[in-house]
Amino acid sequence: MKKWTLVLVLFIAALIFTACGTKEESQSGEKDSNGTEKQTEEITIKHEYGEAKIKENPKNVVVFDFGVLDTLDELGVEVKGVPQTAIPAYLEKYAGEEYTNVGSLKEPDFEAVHELKPDVIFISGRQAELYDQFAEIAPTVYMGVDDAKYMESFEDNMNTIGEIFGKEDQVKSELEDIENQVSAVKEKAESLDKKALIVLANEGKVSAYGSKSRFGLIHDVAGFKQVDENIEVSTHGQGISFEYILEKNPDILFVIDRNAAIEENAEPAKKAIENDLVKKTNAYKDGKIIYLDADYWYLSGGGLKSMKEMVKSVEQAF
Repeated sequence: MKKWTLVLVLFIAALIFTACGTKEESQSGEKDSNGTEKQTEEITIKHEYGEAKIKENPKNVVVFDFGVLDTLDELGVEVKGVPQTAIPAYLEKYAGEEYTNVGSLKEPDFEAVHELKPDVIFISGRQAELYDQFAEIAPTVYMGVDDAKYMESFEDNMNTIGEIFGKEDQVKSELEDIENQVSAVKEKAESLDKKALIVLANEGKVSAYGSKSRFGLIHDVAGFKQVDENIEVSTHGQGISFEYILEKNPDILFVIDRNAAIEENAEPAKKAIENDLVKKTNAYKDGKIIYLDADYWYLSGGGLKSMKEMVKSVEQAF
């Protein structure tokens, strides 16, 4: 009888031990403020190329758009992989060894991306044609900015990032600051009796950009009048000559130096731009040739920080 009693006691003890162990294991995950284990939620993000189902507040993040990287940096969100070619100077820390190099903006290293086992991948226009290959590896979100409705798509992108990472309030505050900044600049620009021309300088050649183009936010958002209403809308701009610049005779000439963005120690565009023809324009005579920071304008446009700096930079025209 004693033998069976001992067996029964040991059996009950084993059940209690097992139950305690199971309870401890189930409570070992992340908990909310009430001490209840959190359930990981899945968010469905719809974008131009489809939709992505992403775990809320993903940890393994790969970014192929410097505007998104700029934004995540501002929000304090960690990333794992970035293309480490031509990183903007103000985001130079992401060229460090603690971040995985996943290729370049145009030539991703898919093997490196796959090894990271990302929870989410962010891409934009430069990688758009590779969307399907990214989506095979992990949920992929397209974050390109629509030039035809710049502020609307920019704000949509920022709010999407806020939703994914639980940073809605911070994003809302940042966007309010940007809207106030834009309104102040636009009011000044629209009151000017001046017309502007935007050009991209590249190895001695120039391309013009107008409303609803890649850099058209200077007209559409900041409110500067155009010197030419008929500039072709194109990603690469309308090829023009220096004679064209003199003919149109802008009061303000905004210049983005592509070489400065992608090449170290590149010769500044100023030498090519400020030639004998351009020196005859109102912009040159009035000291209104504005060289915009290529890091923000060419590489990382559409980010929280870059947007503030882009708007601030056009204030030089005042």
